[in-house]
Amino acid sequence: MRDRNYLILDAITAMYGDTVAVDQLTLEIARGELLSLLGPSGCGKTTTLRMIAGFIQPSSGHIMVNGQDITRLPPHKRNIGVVFQAYALFPHLSALENVGFGLRMRNIPKAQRQERARAALDTVGLGAFADRLPGNLSGGQQQRVALARALVIEPEVLLLDEPLSNLDANLRSEMRDEIRALQQRLGITTIFVTHDQQEALSMSDRIAVMDGGLISELGTPEQLCDAPTSAFTAKFLGARTVLNGSVDNGVFQTKGVRCEGAPDGATKMVLRASRLRLGDAPNGPNGPLSLSGTVTSVNYLGETFEIDLASASGPVRLTIPSDLTAPPAGATASVEALPGAVTFI
Repeated sequence: MRDRNYLILDAITAMYGDTVAVDQLTLEIARGELLSLLGPSGCGKTTTLRMIAGFIQPSSGHIMVNGQDITRLPPHKRNIGVVFQAYALFPHLSALENVGFGLRMRNIPKAQRQERARAALDTVGLGAFADRLPGNLSGGQQQRVALARALVIEPEVLLLDEPLSNLDANLRSEMRDEIRALQQRLGITTIFVTHDQQEALSMSDRIAVMDGGLISELGTPEQLCDAPTSAFTAKFLGARTVLNGSVDNGVFQTKGVRCEGAPDGATKMVLRASRLRLGDAPNGPNGPLSLSGTVTSVNYLGETFEIDLASASGPVRLTIPSDLTAPPAGATASVEALPGAVTFI
């Protein structure tokens, strides 16, 4: 069981004038854990990261690392590594010099900092590129240099601010796996900021879903996907439909929709797009789902069809494998649930 109090954010708040960017956010992160801050633009995730790094002073609250209050320490006195979205490499310095820059600012002797910088480049697989300027490196290689620069100072905490957003889709997937493997091998406590659900789900031990400067929900990827407790989380984590309704004798009902097996007091039903089918699919453990509507659009996405259905209660999205037959737009269809398709809030 990990110790949850290695990095503590204690009711930290960030104000921009009269605007509250982060509102008394509290988190406890374990040593060696990778926690993602996930949410849409403007939700406060990057501001939170910048407060941890020391680039923004909290209006109130405290930040603790390994028992030390670092709230008022300047950035260079916090043993924290940061990888920025734009990499922020010095164009006139070689990869080796870029990686060693933080050590130079810490007055590490030249021979020692070169040795440590070369070791950090070796760690990210770029030992052979030490003498190259950033302009002669690919985007993925520049990202690795930025990561090596953050790691070379042997940080207590590593902060990653959307570091993959400038890469193409294939390279993003590759780098995502490499960063996670490296983080686990080195055991560094890491905060990863992203708006990309797949990145957060594939890399994280836990995810804090943020909305309006607050944490909407905190949990493991499996918890948030399989049993979200907030409507915002349910909608934000992939293709899900949230329908408002009420429960009577174990049956959730709303206009044109009913589903058996609902718990008392449920006010929302969450339908997971990838576990819904059209036609005579088997019913899930929540009991028979009764829902039908008109197909409004069908999009072929290679491995799947994305299907939108207009029902009496509003739009419903399904994602079905592309080896199944998709109905044409305008067709009337019923929706049935595979296991795990339906949860209630």
